[in-house]
Amino acid sequence: MAGTGARALLRHCPLLLPQNRHGTAYEGFVTAQGKNFHIRILLPVDLQLKNAWIECSWHLKRILHGYRHILKQRLHSCPDLVSFMVELKTVLEIALKNTQDLHIPRPPEYYSCLVRDLEILGWNRVVYVDTGLTTVKLKAEDSCGRQHLITLKLNAKNSLIDIYNQFLAALESLKEFWDALDEIDGKTWVLEPEIPTRSATTRRIAIGNNVSVNIEVDPRHPNMLPECYFLGADHEVNPLRTKLNNNMHLWDPEISLLQNLRELLGVDFPSRAVLEKSDIAKDCGICYAYRLDSSIPDQVCDDPRCGQPFHQACLYEWLQGLPTSRQSFNVIFGECPYCNKPLTLKSSMKKL
Repeated sequence: MAGTGARALLRHCPLLLPQNRHGTAYEGFVTAQGKNFHIRILLPVDLQLKNAWIECSWHLKRILHGYRHILKQRLHSCPDLVSFMVELKTVLEIALKNTQDLHIPRPPEYYSCLVRDLEILGWNRVVYVDTGLTTVKLKAEDSCGRQHLITLKLNAKNSLIDIYNQFLAALESLKEFWDALDEIDGKTWVLEPEIPTRSATTRRIAIGNNVSVNIEVDPRHPNMLPECYFLGADHEVNPLRTKLNNNMHLWDPEISLLQNLRELLGVDFPSRAVLEKSDIAKDCGICYAYRLDSSIPDQVCDDPRCGQPFHQACLYEWLQGLPTSRQSFNVIFGECPYCNKPLTLKSSMKKL
């Protein structure tokens, strides 16, 4: 470490000393709130923080347990050891404060008010209460009968009933959003996500054989035109893109999102009640599986006589292995593994 950097480190962490003349090993103590914590830092020869190794006492490790991801980010973003140590001390100060708050005895009024609020809400809504009466999990039902859970970390400043009522108000503000997605989930074949959560804002809806549309719905404006991305062979999806662009002005926020999509695209989305999965979705033509990790086949041969789908990762590896393939930036040109017709893959998941 240069002289200026060494002096800066000594100023911020006077108890952290270098262990060799190369500046790749430091050991000592980091101080926060008047307490000293043992720490040892090993740097690679190039002094890159992202490859540093940090050892510390079990006490410090326990205090910083919930902040590991933050410290890992700081290791990658800080330009030098001095900057990281300043960040570490800041995080440690926050962690110590939060740790101390957990051990401050709560006044008797806190427990009596909590029990009173739970009785007012009804014990039938209580799913879980921890032994310290600091964490409560409650169930709630919105005006449409949907079931929801809320987990609360309580303190003496907040009323449980006020927080619960705020939660109910937030649920009602999302009613139209969930109405729109529930209609899509019930009346179409949703390919992704397989089991949608209430927080999921996207749906990949099957249109036909290996043709689908991925929509992103704005929870604040669920009746407005969503972002649409079509997946499938070009000869299948290009007419759909054209219809959407030409009919966009016909979008009517007074009718449901699904009905709008039907009218703008001129399609009747297939549902699970009338079609089997094999009718609208084929397995990957390379790995012979439908789901690979979290992805499904979304790359389709453009030849109408073929139309075989592939996972993007599988097709990428296949094309990379062909001596006749060529690439330009993030686009690779090759041949379909099934029909040998020209095929193009634009990859966003790998650096080509």
